[in-house]
Amino acid sequence: MSSIRRPAGPGLLVMAYAVVSYAIFLAVTVYSIFFFASRGVPRTIDTGPRSGWPAALAIDLGLLSLFAVQHTVMARPGFKRRWTRMVPAAAERSTFVLAACAVLFALFALWHPIGGRVWALSGPAAWPLTAVYAAGWLLVMGSTFLISHADLFGLRQAWSRLCGRGYQPPAFTERGLYRRVRHPLMAGFLVVFWAAPVMTVGHLLFAAASTGYILTGIAFEEHDLRHQLGQAYRDYQARVPALVPWRLRGTVPVRTGSAPGPRWPGAARSGGTGRPRPAAGARPTRSR
Repeated sequence: MSSIRRPAGPGLLVMAYAVVSYAIFLAVTVYSIFFFASRGVPRTIDTGPRSGWPAALAIDLGLLSLFAVQHTVMARPGFKRRWTRMVPAAAERSTFVLAACAVLFALFALWHPIGGRVWALSGPAAWPLTAVYAAGWLLVMGSTFLISHADLFGLRQAWSRLCGRGYQPPAFTERGLYRRVRHPLMAGFLVVFWAAPVMTVGHLLFAAASTGYILTGIAFEEHDLRHQLGQAYRDYQARVPALVPWRLRGTVPVRTGSAPGPRWPGAARSGGTGRPRPAAGARPTRSR
């Protein structure tokens, strides 16, 4: 009888760590849905401890900056190289997810609402925006499955380690929403942040700051991808809009060739932008 290979202890620990990180992510996501809807949870974007607007503004901007720094720094290849000298590479993504959840938990707990209404809808008039808000969350979650939900949140890496297989990022294929926009995940978040029946000054601050961060992150990511993937990504970028599934008349380049779209090695993650990340060895390459 052939011997049965048992998984090594470190692989089990990494897998357990990934599962716990993912469970925390799910809990934070559920809380986020109610937090931005301003209902159903003790602290929301519009309810909680209040202070003078200068103090509230400083606190809220500090929390938003903390999230931006965590997402930006931990996504950079240089940080990842140094970090994976201390933790298993298979746990790197789960650690990113866990750190992002910790920062979001701090934001939920410490956010100071800022009063004043920019607009306010109630009753039947609010139903369309509420429906758009729900659709935004469906877009966010649905986008994570278009390439690899498990890879985006670190489960696939941990499973590969547990099974003793070398990790290979999933191949990115232009399909589904990625045929319509290059960043469906980020588009979903923008819908979530802005589709508010009641838009307070504090909510507007969050939406505007987050929009600025998303647009800046997209610009940096696409700069890197153009260098890493070359003409394949430039063609995709020219053909497919970034966030909305249409272009102004006369701005759509003529599609050349018979291929259905660019295909390159990559995972559906790159520092939280929901963008395909090229695998090592993709050509042309340049370190990000």
